[in-house]
Amino acid sequence: MSIIREMTIQDYEEMIRLWNKVEGLAISEADSKSNIEKYLTRNPGLSYVCEQDGAITGTILCGHDGRRGYIYHVAVDPDCRKQRIGNKLVQAALEKLAGEGIDKCHLFVLEDNVVGNRFWASVGWEKRSGFYVYSRNVY
Repeated sequence: MSIIREMTIQDYEEMIRLWNKVEGLAISEADSKSNIEKYLTRNPGLSYVCEQDGAITGTILCGHDGRRGYIYHVAVDPDCRKQRIGNKLVQAALEKLAGEGIDKCHLFVLEDNVVGNRFWASVGWEKRSGFYVYSRNVY
């Protein structure tokens, strides 16, 4: 049986193991334990994990800037797919965003992440076009 619960920083090591297992999920220095802890503190109650038999089998990082929601690192253990874990995690996060008055949510998927792109398209997310994402290191 799977349980969806709020993510805590105590989940970090197990989350990193899962993220490393999921093809197409990019992990960077921004995913350090201290940065994830800051993210969870800044966005309380918006990120979730799925547990099955005491092990984390799914994650979603979610936050907002006051006007738009953002989702990162939706990951489901490849051995646990086809159980609607990703859908349940997304639904929990979207319900929480709606409760905070956020009416639109964005997410980023790497272009070559076939599984991720297929998942998001299959659950009704619209692939956007007409703009580019630019990134720069702050320091």
